[in-house]
Amino acid sequence: MTFEVPRLLLIDSYDSFTYNLAALCKQAIPNVNITIIKNDEFKIQDLRSYLPYFSAVVVGPGPGSPEVPKDIGVVKDLWKIDDDLLLPIFGVCLGLQSLAIENGALLKRLSTVKHGLMSHVCHRSMDLFDGVGNVRAIRYHSLHVELKEDGDVEELAWTHDEKNGKVVMAIRHKYCPFWAVQYHPESVCTEGGGLEVVRNFWRLAQSWTSKKGRSPRVWDQSVETVMGETWPYQIPSLPSLSASPRRAMVVGSLVRPELSITDICEAFGASDESSRFALLDSASQPGQYSILACISADTLQITYRVGDQSVALTKNDQVSYEVLGSGDIWSWLSKFMQSMKVEGGNSETPFWGGLIGCLSYEVGVKSLDIPLRRDSANKHPDVNLVFVERSIVLDSKTMRIFVQSIVPEDRAWVAQTVDMLQRLQPSSPSAVDPLVHLQPKVAIPDKGRYISSIQQAKEHLYAGDSYELCLTAQTRISLPASVSNQYSSSWARYKRLRKANPAPHSGYLRLHPTTLLSSSPERFLSYSRSPNSVCQLRPIKGTVRKAPHITRAVAERALIHNPKEVAENLMIVDLIRHDLHGAVGEDVVVKQFCSVEEYETVWQLVSVIEGKARSLPGIDHQVGPRVLKDSLPPGSMTGAPKKRSVEILQKLEGQERGIYSGVFGYWCVSGSGDWSVTIRSCFKYEEDAGRSNTAEDWVIGAGGAITALSDPESEWDEMITKLQSVLRAFGALPSHGDL
Repeated sequence: MTFEVPRLLLIDSYDSFTYNLAALCKQAIPNVNITIIKNDEFKIQDLRSYLPYFSAVVVGPGPGSPEVPKDIGVVKDLWKIDDDLLLPIFGVCLGLQSLAIENGALLKRLSTVKHGLMSHVCHRSMDLFDGVGNVRAIRYHSLHVELKEDGDVEELAWTHDEKNGKVVMAIRHKYCPFWAVQYHPESVCTEGGGLEVVRNFWRLAQSWTSKKGRSPRVWDQSVETVMGETWPYQIPSLPSLSASPRRAMVVGSLVRPELSITDICEAFGASDESSRFALLDSASQPGQYSILACISADTLQITYRVGDQSVALTKNDQVSYEVLGSGDIWSWLSKFMQSMKVEGGNSETPFWGGLIGCLSYEVGVKSLDIPLRRDSANKHPDVNLVFVERSIVLDSKTMRIFVQSIVPEDRAWVAQTVDMLQRLQPSSPSAVDPLVHLQPKVAIPDKGRYISSIQQAKEHLYAGDSYELCLTAQTRISLPASVSNQYSSSWARYKRLRKANPAPHSGYLRLHPTTLLSSSPERFLSYSRSPNSVCQLRPIKGTVRKAPHITRAVAERALIHNPKEVAENLMIVDLIRHDLHGAVGEDVVVKQFCSVEEYETVWQLVSVIEGKARSLPGIDHQVGPRVLKDSLPPGSMTGAPKKRSVEILQKLEGQERGIYSGVFGYWCVSGSGDWSVTIRSCFKYEEDAGRSNTAEDWVIGAGGAITALSDPESEWDEMITKLQSVLRAFGALPSHGDL
């Protein structure tokens, strides 16, 4: 028996790979419709009445243990459903463990955990593995099962580990239509045991269904009302504003190879601490465009704190508030940007005008439905953006400078600015850098506590709660008023930072009350103009600092051939694929996996993932912002699975991250956007902007990805190394002996 429209129920145990599994099922099962529910959304007595509508069930992976009720939810009851409700079920990872222990197997810890690591899988070339050749599978587990001898569940595949011995990799129930694999067939690096095995499951499921004469009930729309829409989900569309007047763009350009972006910034008030300022700076390759926001008193500033019921709007030093109502900050921003949309702008520049600023880590935490424990020490807005109508863009490859405005009838300002830049004299390098002589007070994290947190993180990894935890800590720098005012502005510190650690995704944002200096090497997310917007994420995991003897070949040996570095990168790649699949649907590809890229001061292990959503004619889909919302906080700063990892990190770190490990960048009026991860950065809070004779307190966040292979001392050293590039901006370079 076959079905014209097969329906699959996929049960998600709060994993960060669920949508990858859904995409694999879509590829393996023709015309399948997939409904995804959380494992705690329904009790078995409620789910029973909906099971007859589905052709099969897929039990996805997840953190935790199948022996812990809150980790496994309704899944444990599926293996015991009555014969009249019986239907084929395919389990992955946690799903296999649950099936096994509910049938008498023992659950044990692996001696050596396997997170993001590949293993050769042996099988009997039958059942799930009928016609399947060599299988090289990616594993994400620290627990495994030991099957009951002569029990109702039998082994289909296994692997041999050096320290773990033989480990079960696939099983089936002898009498019920239940199958499962321990490895992750949906991982981008699984070879041979992914698509082939899911196709075999579907073939086996159809055969069993035909023999039993089971026929799923005709789909009823009321079922979707209760269980949710099918995946891929519809991308929200905004009401058409085509009748509203569209803004026109005015552009002027010039070429001044001798003029730097810092020269231009200083001509527009970068050194005036009392004024707002915003620069997105491509300070090194492979960055190309630097964007300067030309901010004036009437430039709108938008600020918001997670949990507030309204958004604050500041213009001409006057603050007003707009109630969010039934929507959230994302829907408010989307509607606002829709009303400001510009079409037919300059195709030579990535930014025409729009929002520039930063989003905190906690914005993403809220999106994960994790309760925030607000830290009284963190007063920064979680959303801090300015709406930029006038801007200057410098193309570092062609050295062309673009002067742009979306203010109506603004040709005079553009012409005057072009003329001013034509006459602007480049600055000469300073002979003496006074910051070298500063002696700020630096309070670094307590080493003993950080090491203890690493050990606690590893225990969570061994227990199966996470595959990787990106543990961070904060360093605080205090400058007395006399020292702060005597030596330099935050702008001078930013120039020192970009000189010491030039980075392709740097930024200087002085959006009171927050000032952010960043030399970030990592682009988080970019999305092109609609229609048919392409979203690209470029996670970095793996770094080797440059030195005379560190050639590309040496760097590749240190990174590509290092299982720990590749595993860290792979986990984030699989997580990002999940985020993208959830937002845009099936069209997600890994364009580049674990390639070594050269930067100004380091070699980096970089992957590139792209997703594309199909746009419908005449409908304005907010694809990029939807991906931005669904992908925060950055997976490279949390670990995987994301939700459980963030919950663990909240407890281990004991404080809000604030600006650090959020994102900063732009949301263009054309519908495009570009956001960087806020790392290699420092920030301060200043309630009264530009007030003289005040001390300065800066915060620097730093950390690293903790895996089961992490050495605590090495992780501490890595965290300190990351700190040093930013500390140079303050003339502070603590040696390891001082720490």
